[in-house]
Amino acid sequence: MSKKRALISVSDKNGLTDFAKFLERNNYELISTGGTFKHLKEAGLHPIQIDEVTNFPEMLDGRVKTLHPKVHGGLLAVRSNEEHMKTVQEHEIGLIDMVIVNLYPFFENVNKDISLEEKVEFIDIGGPSILRSAAKNFDSVTVITDVEDYEKVQKEMAENGDTVLETRKKLAGKVFNLTSAYDAAISRMLLDEEFPTYLNASYKKVADLRYGENPHQKAAYYVSTFENGAMKDFEQLGGKELSFNNLRDMDLCWKVVQEFKSEMACCAVKHSTPCGVAIGTTALETYKKTFECDPVSIFGGIVAMNYKVDAGTAEELNKSFLEIVMAPDFDEDSLEILNQKKNLRVIKIKNSVSDQHTWVKTDGGMLVQDNDSQFSEDIKVVTEIKPTTEQEKALLFAQRVVKYVKSNAIVVSNGIQALGIGGGQVNRIWATQQAIERAKQKFSGDLVLASDAFFPFRDVVDFCAQQGIKAIIQPGGSMKDQDSVDAANEHQIPMLMTGMRHFLH
Repeated sequence: MSKKRALISVSDKNGLTDFAKFLERNNYELISTGGTFKHLKEAGLHPIQIDEVTNFPEMLDGRVKTLHPKVHGGLLAVRSNEEHMKTVQEHEIGLIDMVIVNLYPFFENVNKDISLEEKVEFIDIGGPSILRSAAKNFDSVTVITDVEDYEKVQKEMAENGDTVLETRKKLAGKVFNLTSAYDAAISRMLLDEEFPTYLNASYKKVADLRYGENPHQKAAYYVSTFENGAMKDFEQLGGKELSFNNLRDMDLCWKVVQEFKSEMACCAVKHSTPCGVAIGTTALETYKKTFECDPVSIFGGIVAMNYKVDAGTAEELNKSFLEIVMAPDFDEDSLEILNQKKNLRVIKIKNSVSDQHTWVKTDGGMLVQDNDSQFSEDIKVVTEIKPTTEQEKALLFAQRVVKYVKSNAIVVSNGIQALGIGGGQVNRIWATQQAIERAKQKFSGDLVLASDAFFPFRDVVDFCAQQGIKAIIQPGGSMKDQDSVDAANEHQIPMLMTGMRHFLH
């Protein structure tokens, strides 16, 4: 019986030795390159080097070794095509029946602090070319890119003498799934265009989730192969597995506290909406202020802090039912306390926010936009009365929070707490009424109000005056802006206009 041939060239050598020994026992000749050849020889196997197949030496520091007709001809020849078989025999091209290749570690190195020239050297050319040739001819060639597939292929070969067509087809599909992501990541590195002609996605699955937003929906979690981000490299220190909704809420919650880089900040989120935000001077004080914003809605919510959690804060956190606690660090005592609640997910966040774009899927399309990462640098006082310094600080605090509330969005604040949040309403007066009502239930002092978009009528200002709101910040831009300014002047309420809207739909 003539030997079959397997071409092996891998950077990840986990599990390779046992699988290669299985192939040799099953009458496979092993063809290999460079480090893989050395690895197989040291394991007691009998590979031949690629240049014995091509009769051509490796060259250009290994850039050219498998790009040869005797390799690709052996992969692409259609066994049932007489002309193909005649051609390979004429040119003494041996058929290759299996390919085991994983690519240079570009994904692992693209985010490192190294030069572009060094990153370019991690771009694999021969590997993707071999994989694509083998995958195209899946009718005859088994192609493996994932070490996790060794066991399945070995079992199938042991039972059937070879892999079955359905398996080869699936493995070929995995090749193009991998190479498309690989090429997309390279494109992102090299192509300096914010909105290129083709929208490439390069994400790797890290978990199958129990379900999506609802139990009848399937879901999985993918992370970028190109970008570092807070939701990519976090570390779970305790609690049960994360859900689809958990991950979405975590993302929003962390983005809110990252708005306050120079201050201690805490945010509580429920159903993708902030229900409490506060700044403070100590860990415990900051969390307590956040809790006070909405003690009802925080139940079953997520809390993020941009500071280290200590034991006292952990004790306070454990007094409520929370799904997740997130922070950049936890001291040992706080972890011991938080882990007393077995289901509470404790998340250590390693990275700051790095997303530059937002993608929104439509049916058959994709909307892509810059992230809303700016605040106006041209804020104007549009009323006769100017805000005090304290009022201005309070307004700017509320503005940072309102950006993360679903439109129509209103935030009422005392400057250190978001005491009333009204979001997701179909008109602005309802959002205003909701936010002010909630704020006044908890706080009797001076309050200010921020809006994510302009006031279409003066009714918001009139209602603010009735309820004792002391200052307002809004983008402006309505044809009836002057009506709102006139109302603010009548009621002696200072108003700032930013000229920058912050819709979140």
